[in-house]
Amino acid sequence: MKAVVVHGPGDIRYEDVPLPSPGPGETLIEMRAAGVCSSDLPRALGDAAYFYPIVLGHEVAGEVAELGKEVKGVRVGDRCAVAPLLPCWRCEWCQRGRYSLCDDYSYLGSRAHGAYAEYITAPVENLVPLPPQVDYEAGAMLEPTAVILHGLGRAGVMPGDDVAVVGAGPLGLLAIQLARIMGAGRVFAADLVVAKLEVAESLGAQACLGEGVAAAIYKATLGRGVDLVVETAGTAKAQESCLDLARKGGRVLYLGIPEREVNLSRSAMQRLVREELTIYGAWNSYSAPFPGYEWHASLTYMARGLLQTKPLITHRFTLQQAREAFVMMKEEEEFFNKVMFIEGGEDAIHG
Repeated sequence: MKAVVVHGPGDIRYEDVPLPSPGPGETLIEMRAAGVCSSDLPRALGDAAYFYPIVLGHEVAGEVAELGKEVKGVRVGDRCAVAPLLPCWRCEWCQRGRYSLCDDYSYLGSRAHGAYAEYITAPVENLVPLPPQVDYEAGAMLEPTAVILHGLGRAGVMPGDDVAVVGAGPLGLLAIQLARIMGAGRVFAADLVVAKLEVAESLGAQACLGEGVAAAIYKATLGRGVDLVVETAGTAKAQESCLDLARKGGRVLYLGIPEREVNLSRSAMQRLVREELTIYGAWNSYSAPFPGYEWHASLTYMARGLLQTKPLITHRFTLQQAREAFVMMKEEEEFFNKVMFIEGGEDAIHG
């Protein structure tokens, strides 16, 4: 089969590799759509990969092509998304059902070979069946959607809450929609890119551009600030600014991984203490029973038409064009949001 194999920093090859065979309890999935996560870029173009050669990709949907021994409840031809976490099932956190905190996990696309290939193997318990209303592209968006829902579940969205989403990339646009689904009142979107804010507005957010974010939010909230700040940008500057947007007793949810050191000012620490702010961190998207309510609720929102993924996708590539896709994203010479790899042509997206 063909796969995108990273042999070293920037050494990206579209080449033949052996077709994997599903072991006991595993399935072979024919990849139809796979999303590019920002975490893939430093692994493909930098030195952040766990090992070489490696096949990246952890946001994936496809069709069951073969069953290993002892697999039940799944048939060849079934359409599914794939949850990428491979928990150890033995540690304290797995026993508690907090699989995101597993002490000895593996992960498709980073610690194990992933989805940028024609086929991928995955345990049957990692499959999430797709209903007819959810196409393969939306199925590939299920993982980042579940990540956001996991975080919002930790921080909580109360009916009528004012919410600020910092960063209007794919995760931010999903956060806007999920916050509204969960009952938020006003949702403010903050970003430096006008084109991203235009998409955010089309999804129901009030746009706040660049350096005027705090002033715009405080004006709209009559000086109070917002009940919940959701950070998805992953930049130190954005993360440092989040505490300034929360109202007294407010909550701040951090989802992005910073690219450099984050320094909180003395005034920010004073606000955190004196105004009794609560900070939440969230990573990954899992709960018991595995893979968790985050996946199934996200799928329900998609199937009912409450959550849109098409407006987020700006670029589609084949696997053979992977290097072109990665370089385009790194150089940022054109506007992009969600980038998707598609196999089988546009008709294959809908199964």
